[in-house]
Amino acid sequence: MSVTHLYMSFKYNKKDKLKSKKRIDMLFNEGKSITVYPLRLIYLKTDFNDGSVLKTGVSVSKKLHKTAVARNRIKRLLREVYRLNKPLYFNNSSTSYAFMILYLSKDGTTFEKLNDSIKALFEKFVDKTSGS
Repeated sequence: MSVTHLYMSFKYNKKDKLKSKKRIDMLFNEGKSITVYPLRLIYLKTDFNDGSVLKTGVSVSKKLHKTAVARNRIKRLLREVYRLNKPLYFNNSSTSYAFMILYLSKDGTTFEKLNDSIKALFEKFVDKTSGS
């Protein structure tokens, strides 16, 4: 694999972000979920008009984390951990999914803890969906 290809696969572009209100509502209404504390992954098999395979959003509860600074820090960490692990689990995926990653703990976190959790979450997701 070339260096350029490897670099490209780790991107988290604008087109990879889940922004459509309609799609997010559909995700929460019809999606399935997997939990590996402190993360929950809500996912829905879907098709995208722009050719994306995955669109992902991250969310941190305002009830659990009162300050925007705390929420934004966790969201930044979540996006970075997702970006680094996405190619390891989904590079060969041909099925399109919409993802929402929720942070459930009321405590703060570190990059290492989130990294371990998201790996476990993706392992569980791949196990659960590989049969379908």
